[in-house]
Amino acid sequence: MHVHRSAHARNFTVLPNVMLQDRQLSYTARGLLADLLSRPDGWREDGRQMADSSPQGRKAIYKALKELVRAGYYRVEKIKLDDGTIISENHVFDTPQLPGATSPGPGAPAAPAAGALPKDRYQEPSLPAADPDGPRDGPRDVPLLDERGREAVAVLLRVIRTEPRLRLGQLEAEELAPLVVQWQERGATPADLATALLPGLPVPLHSPVAVLRNRLERKMPPVPAPARRAARYSECATCHDPVPRPGICISCAGLAPRTPGPGTGAAATRAGAARVRDALRAAKGALPLGLPATFTG
Repeated sequence: MHVHRSAHARNFTVLPNVMLQDRQLSYTARGLLADLLSRPDGWREDGRQMADSSPQGRKAIYKALKELVRAGYYRVEKIKLDDGTIISENHVFDTPQLPGATSPGPGAPAAPAAGALPKDRYQEPSLPAADPDGPRDGPRDVPLLDERGREAVAVLLRVIRTEPRLRLGQLEAEELAPLVVQWQERGATPADLATALLPGLPVPLHSPVAVLRNRLERKMPPVPAPARRAARYSECATCHDPVPRPGICISCAGLAPRTPGPGTGAAATRAGAARVRDALRAAKGALPLGLPATFTG
């Protein structure tokens, strides 16, 4: 593969704005083009190898290559050798080439496209200068996480690992950790998080952390209702009737008269005793002759 870079990119890789801001290319195509331009001249790798090494897969890579061909950033030339063998030469450019234009040599300046914005590598920074007494490369203002927060970060990264478009940095995951902790406090499992975060992602997806934060906040599970304790009863130590607390019932304590319920009391006791005696007599009559009878009426 022959890589053709502009004059300002001979000794190191500098991507021109005309390529980075080319809105006719998808983000996948622009990322693939940036990867190809970072390769040395003469680098050998076909489209299948590039697709197999990419999380997007073959279909997405082939589609991105077709976009680059149509836009003039990628060209495949067939060359017939003296022995009749036909070979392919791939050329990649950091600025679009018009049809019929002569390919510049490797590393030679490429003609800038009309309307391309100049890239000033020495532009003054728009942010205020850092405090000379403070740390230059210190972490962002993210609160320190406790054990539960670190566990939430690990769970979140494990849940979104299957979706390459939801790649997060460590600091971004730590910013979302408090929301994940709230989900876990409300009984959510990793499967619940995956169901809420992964399906139906927007296309194109510009900010994974913003999409995840929106879904974590909007789909937050409700606070579970407090569990109701099952009622427990004890038995009266005297009559064995159920009582709410250990001890004796108010009837046995003499604080209230005992009121027998329907089907209870002395009449029910006599009727029950009579049925028991009838059953014993019937069982006694059914015994074979010669066996001793131990039942009493």
